Amino acid sequence: MLQHRFIGNLPKIGIRPTIDGRRNGVRESLEETTMSLAQNVAQFLSENLRYFTGEPVECVIADTCIGGVAEAAQAAEKFKREGVGISITVTPCWCYGSETMDMDPHIPKAVWGFNGTERPGAVYLAAVLAGYAQKGLPAFGIYGRDVQDLTDSSIPEDVQEKLLKFTKAALAVATMKDKSYLSMGSVSMGIAGSIVKDDFFQEYLGMRNEYIDLSEFIRRMDLKIFDEEEFAKALEWANEKLIRGEDNNKEAFKRTDEEKESDWQRSIQMTLIARDLMIGNEKLAGKGYEEEALGRNALIAGFQGQRQWTDHFPNGDFLEAILNSSFDWNGKRAPYIIATENDYLNGVSMAFGHLLTNTAQIFADVRTYWSPEAVERVTGKAPEGRAENGFIHLINSGPAALDGTGQQSIDGKPAMKPFWAITDEEVEACLQHTKWRPASTEYFRGGGYSTDFTTKGEMPVTITRLNYVKGIGPVLQIAEGHTVELAEHMHDTLDQRTDPTWPTTWFVPKITGNGAFTDVYSVMSNWGANHCVLSYGHIGDEFITLAAMLRIPVNMHNVEAERIFRPKAWSSFGTANSEGADYRACQNFGPIYK
Repeated sequence: MLQHRFIGNLPKIGIRPTIDGRRNGVRESLEETTMSLAQNVAQFLSENLRYFTGEPVECVIADTCIGGVAEAAQAAEKFKREGVGISITVTPCWCYGSETMDMDPHIPKAVWGFNGTERPGAVYLAAVLAGYAQKGLPAFGIYGRDVQDLTDSSIPEDVQEKLLKFTKAALAVATMKDKSYLSMGSVSMGIAGSIVKDDFFQEYLGMRNEYIDLSEFIRRMDLKIFDEEEFAKALEWANEKLIRGEDNNKEAFKRTDEEKESDWQRSIQMTLIARDLMIGNEKLAGKGYEEEALGRNALIAGFQGQRQWTDHFPNGDFLEAILNSSFDWNGKRAPYIIATENDYLNGVSMAFGHLLTNTAQIFADVRTYWSPEAVERVTGKAPEGRAENGFIHLINSGPAALDGTGQQSIDGKPAMKPFWAITDEEVEACLQHTKWRPASTEYFRGGGYSTDFTTKGEMPVTITRLNYVKGIGPVLQIAEGHTVELAEHMHDTLDQRTDPTWPTTWFVPKITGNGAFTDVYSVMSNWGANHCVLSYGHIGDEFITLAAMLRIPVNMHNVEAERIFRPKAWSSFGTANSEGADYRACQNFGPIYK
């Protein structure tokens, strides 16, 4: 099912071996070495990177080394036929820059100029990157720190790191192109992030926008426009595997047992319907609904929910939590990307994180900064360890992916993994550590179920948020840090002050002592909106690389300078203040697809 989730093939990586075109000795002496370099890069990437489907990435190598315009055109034609969406040029020698360069403005591109003294691959690298800058086609330059012998076919560790960083981000760019964002409903409670800007999707991501009214859910539920056999399977699984928790509502606001059972079944039906709206379902054609069977080719969707829907129908927490997770009644599979409250900016941030890591993403409110003093005043004890200088409460009304429990592990430590690496035991642990609590009817008059779990501590994580600012456009903010666990009494006291039926993650960012990362309070104070996305791992550098490809400036981050990898042209906009240079470069080059 995964390989057919979206229309179109997965993007391939095009490897371009460029060469000195001079015959009668020069080119002939370099043919084998140059092509071998391309083959080594292709093998390295295929062995170390996977698509979100779990399949190894596929590389396409030009049929011949590229020594001039004709061979560059032949390679470009082959890449078009093969569905190449990423371009990596490799060479150990001098080549004719403007004759051999890749000129496609919509394909992310990188050049590895071999650092060897026998032939000037580094000279070509500098020359062709200058050409790319002059033509307004920003390219990433890869240059190994240490000199290699021309006969050395290995890829140095620092070159490997840059190849992976570039390719992960480029795959994300190429995967988003020609997909859809599906707005299920409209603006939720006046949240600016759910005022969807279609020109952003078109110009920055190469995506289109699709819209439905939430009445479509009612029609599909009433007319049973979903796979009824799958619904029966999902209901059986939910009744067997999911733990329903305590009803926290006051007696006067509790729904009856019959209403709760109806909410449970409708929540499952809504999950099936939301998925079918995104990607279609051939089973619907067999029921006479051929149009509905097609779906919207949606990589990302947003569910409005509040309040017009949730004042009368079950909330969207169940569908959001299940679809965003790496497993359901059909087993383990890649997460779908569903944004709460139709917050498209958080939805896109979720897509960024998912496509960079192939893991589930956690949608959360950036709810509360707890200072050590406030914690001690409320609980009678000051926080310790990573939390000693305060922490941020990440919590939202129940839609977080169940992977966020932290019940998966890598080397014995809490983690979130790609679906193909998750064990059956880890799936069970995620389910066992999640309670499905009847929704708070003060918020959700139509009932529903919210997920209640607490994220395990000591996970390295990165929170991100895409914001949109008039006059600038999109900007990205990034904060690497860790999840923390609080003592039971401290956790219970603080958690009960919000809503105990919602999932909680206690987060501590890495502090640098400067700017927005002067302290934990400064991170909270500088956050651009009420929502964030939490991704597993310290991957802020990968977000920065991706943002540069998309010409989206990064307005705050705590990533060490030596980990940052942007196109070479960025240094032409200033080297002393990289944040300012990033803004100027993004403004100068503009969106890829404009």
